[in-house]
Amino acid sequence: MINIRSRLTYQFVVLVTATLLFFSIGVYFFSKLYLEKRFYKRLQDRAITTTTLLFDIQAADTTVLKLVNVSDKELLTNESISVYNETLQQFIFSTHPSDTSFHQRLLPVILSNSSTTYTNIDDFQVLGIHLKNEGKGNWVIVSAIDQNGKEALQDLRKILVVMGFAGVLLLAVSGWIFADRALAPVSGIIRQVNEIFPLNVKKRVEYLNPDDEIGALVATFNQMLDRIEEALVTQKMFIANVSHELKNPLTKIYSQIEITLMQKRSPEVYEKSLKSLQEDTRTLTQLTNTLLNLANIVAKAETIQSSPIRLDELLWEAKSQLHKWHEDYQIQLNFTDFPEEEDALIIEGNEASMKVVFMNLMDNACKFSENNTAIVNFSASASEIVISFFNNGPVIPKADLAYIFQPFYRSNSTAQATEGHGVGLAIVSQITRLHKGEVAVKSDTNGTIFTLTFAKPTEIVYE
Repeated sequence: MINIRSRLTYQFVVLVTATLLFFSIGVYFFSKLYLEKRFYKRLQDRAITTTTLLFDIQAADTTVLKLVNVSDKELLTNESISVYNETLQQFIFSTHPSDTSFHQRLLPVILSNSSTTYTNIDDFQVLGIHLKNEGKGNWVIVSAIDQNGKEALQDLRKILVVMGFAGVLLLAVSGWIFADRALAPVSGIIRQVNEIFPLNVKKRVEYLNPDDEIGALVATFNQMLDRIEEALVTQKMFIANVSHELKNPLTKIYSQIEITLMQKRSPEVYEKSLKSLQEDTRTLTQLTNTLLNLANIVAKAETIQSSPIRLDELLWEAKSQLHKWHEDYQIQLNFTDFPEEEDALIIEGNEASMKVVFMNLMDNACKFSENNTAIVNFSASASEIVISFFNNGPVIPKADLAYIFQPFYRSNSTAQATEGHGVGLAIVSQITRLHKGEVAVKSDTNGTIFTLTFAKPTEIVYE
C-alpha cells in the first residue's frame, strides 16, 4: 500500500505537471498563431507592394519582382505572386508565368470570398486580397512557405519537451523532499507513541507548534492518553479492591470450615458455624451481584430500554421498597416548587435503573446518618428536575470527594463505621450519566447532600 509520503509526491507531481503541460500547450499554440499572423502580414504587404508597383508606377514584370524582394529583406520560400483581373478573367501578372496552375486551382476558393482570404494548402500559406485600380477589380494572390516559422516552432517544441521533462524530474525530487519535511513531525510523533507503554503511561507526546493541525492532533492524542491513564489507574484500583473484597469473605469461610473440621463438635456449634458461613456467603453473593449489575450497566448502556418516567412517583416506590428491607429507616420526602404541568415531572429513561439510583442514595443517607434518617427534597421546573438526598452523618473529607464515585472507593471516615463495598455510588454515577443527568456531592459539618440534576429537553410532549 502506498504511504502518505509517496502519495503526496505523486499528487504534487501530477498537479504541477498538468499545470506545466497546460501552459506549454498554451505557449506553443499562441506562438503558432503569432507566427502565422506575422507571416500573413508579410504576404499582405507584398501583395499591396506588387499592386502599387504594377498599376500605380506601371513597372515591368521583372522590375516589380525585384522591387518586391528589395522591400522585404528576408526572402520567402517558394514565393509566388499572381494578379487576376476580374474584367479580363485572366492572370495579368505572375512571378512564375510559365506555371500558374497552383494559383488557378486556388482561384475558385479565393473568388468565393468578398475581400480577403487566408488559407493553408499543403505546406503553403496563401493570401488572396481584392484591390481596385481605376474602377477595375483585381485579385492579388500571394503564396509561400513559412520555413522560418516552421523551424521556430520545431525549436520551441524541443525546448518545451526538454524543459518539461527536466521540470517533472525536478518536481519529483523536490516533491519527495517537501513531503518528507511535511511528514517529519508525524514520524516524530509515531516514534514517541511507540515509546509509551503501561509502565510509563504518564509520558506524553511533545510537539513544538501546538497551534497548527498536527499540534491539534497531538493535543487530542494526549487527551486520549489522559483518559487511558485514568482508565488504567481505575482498573488497577478496581482489581486491587475486588481482590481485597473477595479475599476477606473467602478466607473467613475457609478458616471457619477448617476450624470446624479439626474435631467433632456438638450440633449447636455446627449450627452456629453454618449460620456464620451463611452470613459470609450472603455477603459474598451480594458483592458478586453488585459487580454484575455494574458490569451490565456499563456493557449494555446502548441497549437499555427507555420510556417516559415520572420521577416523583418513582421516589415513592423506592421509599416503599426500601422500607420493606429496613423497617428502622426514616425517609422524609419534601416536594417544593411542584409544577402544574405533568410533563415537568417526566424524563426519558429506564424505570428499573432509576429506581436503583434512588434506593442506593436513600440507603446511604439512612445508613450513614446518626438516626437512620434521610431527607429527600424534590423540585421540578420546565427546564430541569433537581432531587437532593441529605443525611447528618460524618463529614466526607474534601480529598475523598473526587474519588467517591469510583468503584470500591470508601472514605476513611465511613469505612470503619458501616459495612459496604464501595460500589453503590459507582452504579449511581453510571446510571445518572446514561440518563444525561449529573450527580454532585457536598459535605460539611451540617451534613452531606447528594444532588441529582436532570435537564429537561425543550419541546417534548408526552401523551
